[in-house]
Amino acid sequence: MKLKSLIGISSAISLLMSATIGHAETRITYKSAKSTSSYYQMGVELSEAVKNGTNSTITMTLEESQGSVQNVMEVKGRTNNYVFTTPPVLVKLARGGKAMFKDKSHPRFDEIRALFPIPSLTMHFVMSDKSGVKDFAGMEGKTILLGKGSFGAKEGAKYLKLFGLEGKVDLAEVELSNAVPALKNGQIDGFVTAGSYPAPNVIEAAASAGVTVLSLTDDQIKASKRTRLTIPAGTYAGQTGDIQTTSLPVVAFTTTDMSDDVAYTLTKAYWESKKSLGSAAKWWNGVDLDMLANVLTEIHPGAKRYYQEVGATLAGHH
Repeated sequence: MKLKSLIGISSAISLLMSATIGHAETRITYKSAKSTSSYYQMGVELSEAVKNGTNSTITMTLEESQGSVQNVMEVKGRTNNYVFTTPPVLVKLARGGKAMFKDKSHPRFDEIRALFPIPSLTMHFVMSDKSGVKDFAGMEGKTILLGKGSFGAKEGAKYLKLFGLEGKVDLAEVELSNAVPALKNGQIDGFVTAGSYPAPNVIEAAASAGVTVLSLTDDQIKASKRTRLTIPAGTYAGQTGDIQTTSLPVVAFTTTDMSDDVAYTLTKAYWESKKSLGSAAKWWNGVDLDMLANVLTEIHPGAKRYYQEVGATLAGHH
């Protein structure tokens, strides 16, 4: 009797163990941006999509970050399934110990691998209809809000200098968070913002004040040394044509610590969820497989397997 009971208990334990292994959960840490940013919100949406797309076999824990440079630096001490977002150029700079990574190079940076692109940081030069400005030259003598410290503020200042407007526009001392009310009450003629499109503050400005989002010429895009991006007609209220602007691509990366199977499953879940992601938040609609061309370093072999299955074009260095 005792032997039968023991055999029964042993069988039950074996069944339980095999069931547990069959439903093993892979946990991923996803490091994105400040909790107030659109990129953190994307992380929330992505976590939900991955959970649903893998029947909860992969779960993502979101971590707030102070920015892309910190995300790359943390590769030094992170192991297992660490996923982070950053512009591809920063991975290249980290490997070369250049710019913000000067004297900070580390062997772990060579183990970074790309997974998939996410919405790009997109430059918006937003002018009120009341200002009558339709191109960069028209900004002369106008009051523009650049904001402070952000990528958009630095990039905006760079473009004003590049296109001969330095010292020819009045820079407003207003926080970017107050851009829409300042535009509506005529305190400013326009503002510069960088974020994934459609950008919430531009949607609000277009709907409440009426705006023109400036298009850049081919020469201006070339001079900026940034990636061209088209904001399709109809993205914002009153926008009748496509807007040609520039962007800073952003990609989700991991390291060689992640197994090929996990990288494959995660990448597949992402692309197969993109339609539902885009239905819930339109910024996901701006991402497509062609954006893999923006990746400057190696793609993870697991992700690569997925791209080969769907016939995506990959650059030679991938």
